[in-house]
Amino acid sequence: MKSARRLAREGVVQGLYSWQMTGDTMAHISQHILSQNHMARADMPLMKSYLQGIHDAIEELNVFVAPYLDRDLDSVSPIEKSILWLAAYELRHSLDTPFRVIINEAVEIAKSFGATDGHKYINGVIDKMALDVRPKEVKLIKG
Repeated sequence: MKSARRLAREGVVQGLYSWQMTGDTMAHISQHILSQNHMARADMPLMKSYLQGIHDAIEELNVFVAPYLDRDLDSVSPIEKSILWLAAYELRHSLDTPFRVIINEAVEIAKSFGATDGHKYINGVIDKMALDVRPKEVKLIKG
């Protein structure tokens, strides 16, 4: 059974994907996601906070993520881009969440929603981001 936080992160990725595809408002997208039966157990405050926070910081996140990619950000699939935005946001703004949790959640979501080997790409990119954003934490874990 998925945790409330995992469901919230999946909702964020679905919302960001929907936003990229439709350009709809975050309020409408959140409302739609939360109306789905499987989202009843999701951490709704977390999902709403992340969706709005990522939306508000999208330009900053694009600039932050771009140097870690092996291609132009526009060439990254919308699902993978959504997952990278979520991970980048969490690494920078949710310091109480360990970087390993952020990476693991992103990889698992990529396995569920992304392309066949997309989770490998996601793992590599976020690992590099974590090393730069949280060097002390990474060093403690990796030695």
